[in-house]
Amino acid sequence: MKQLPEPSPLPESIPIPKADPPAEMDLVAVPTGVNHRTAAYAYAGGSVFDRRDFYIGAALIEHPRGDLLVDSGFGRDIAKQMATMPRLFRKLTKYDVWKPAVAQLEAAGYDFSRLSGILLTHAHWDHMSGIPDFPDLPVLISRRDRAAFYSREMFGNFRGFFQEFPFNWQDLSFAGGPYLGFPRHHDVYGDGSIVCVQAPGHTPGSIIVFVTLPNQVRYALVGDLVWQREGLTRRVQRPFPIRRLGDFDAEGNRQNILRMISIMQRIPDLIVVPAHDQRAFAEMSQLPNVTTKGLILSTE
Repeated sequence: MKQLPEPSPLPESIPIPKADPPAEMDLVAVPTGVNHRTAAYAYAGGSVFDRRDFYIGAALIEHPRGDLLVDSGFGRDIAKQMATMPRLFRKLTKYDVWKPAVAQLEAAGYDFSRLSGILLTHAHWDHMSGIPDFPDLPVLISRRDRAAFYSREMFGNFRGFFQEFPFNWQDLSFAGGPYLGFPRHHDVYGDGSIVCVQAPGHTPGSIIVFVTLPNQVRYALVGDLVWQREGLTRRVQRPFPIRRLGDFDAEGNRQNILRMISIMQRIPDLIVVPAHDQRAFAEMSQLPNVTTKGLILSTE
């Protein structure tokens, strides 16, 4: 296992951005199922005997100016969607669906008028399956991933199923300046509570979403920058064959892993949430009156 070089902490000259989150704000896990993998698939040096059920789901950001789902998890049409994928992909991808996000929100008595959009960390199948369950809802996405979604440079999505789907795309502007060492950012509501930065690598337009709650607890929803926390805590990438097939720009992703590690050193209380790590989502609030198999805490 080859570790990445240990970066220096984010320099003191780079300020930790201020945030003024509203008192009603919260971050809620919405687990829709799992994809059965192992640690050996997730990160270099992982064991083939260490079963890792990858979280497939969403995170609901509750904000008085409009709630956002970060990604959408499995949707009601996942079986039909999966049928459009190549045979080898279907054979290698074993998953369990618990309950789609829309059904969980319905069971929780959620007021759908509060939901203002789906914020995509990137445009891959396991992050987009549930979008058709929320027709006409804006889908906030980086311009590069929206363009790549319709081109051959993007892999791992349901183009066959989604070819005619009328997405209500809404491009993130990234009009803000530097943020924690990233060159530009998009502050969703202008209060610093939900801030997106460009982190290309896994896909051409992958993003990281920084969320600050009223108690000043900070989260970094890093999408598929790494699949499990060990990618950051052990400073390792995905195994070479996996990243060669699964990352659009492996070197760009490597640089963003190092950047994220330097931020973690500077902000040790930052809660980093890889999109497929159940442990991170188990630390969030949960929806009421929802029955799923629940989140599993792994050993590390």
